[in-house]
Amino acid sequence: MFQTELLLREFVTHDVQRYILAKPEGFSFTPGQAIELAIDEPQWREEARPFTLTNRVDDRVLELMIKSYGDHDGGMTQTLGKAQPGQKLLLSEAFDSFTYDGPGWFIAGGAGITPFLAIIRDLADRGELEGQKLIYSNKTAADIIQQRELEAAFGENAHFVCTREHSPLCTHSGHVDDAFLREHVRDLSEEFYVCGPPAFTEQVKKTLGDLGGNTQSMEFG
Repeated sequence: MFQTELLLREFVTHDVQRYILAKPEGFSFTPGQAIELAIDEPQWREEARPFTLTNRVDDRVLELMIKSYGDHDGGMTQTLGKAQPGQKLLLSEAFDSFTYDGPGWFIAGGAGITPFLAIIRDLADRGELEGQKLIYSNKTAADIIQQRELEAAFGENAHFVCTREHSPLCTHSGHVDDAFLREHVRDLSEEFYVCGPPAFTEQVKKTLGDLGGNTQSMEFG
């Protein structure tokens, strides 16, 4: 385990916070990898939770974006969500979460966008996002994480879907269901990266599987 400390905590949506951590000497990762994070206090050291790193590999700090889920995890994220700069933390070596296997579709629901951010940023820096597509589903426009960044990265290939409201910030209203995917996905030879809540992930995987697509997925939350 590496010891680090919290440098900054700020909200990016009403229930998602950005955490900036000092980058420990000797720590490295590749885009799409995750770490186990624990609060370095006696009652929390054995309560590590997995989170995906969202920063660029060469950044001098580490970044996490974490959604608050109340008490569903025993209170670790709730406690972390109140931590102040200087709080000591522990993190593991990085391990694989998603592996980028080539151009295609990034399909995310809610906080399921976070495992893709480091990959998307890396591809943008290397000029390899042209023609790649994003489908990002949320309840409302207020729930969309890093919308401006994603719009700049994907341009007209960014599809923001809101399930509970009509908003000019949402390019579509409704659900990422069978009909939506059949309408928008044309080339099934591309890669499909899917992450979100269990019901969302299973629905998308089933539809893409029925169509003949190859998916890499992870349930989130």
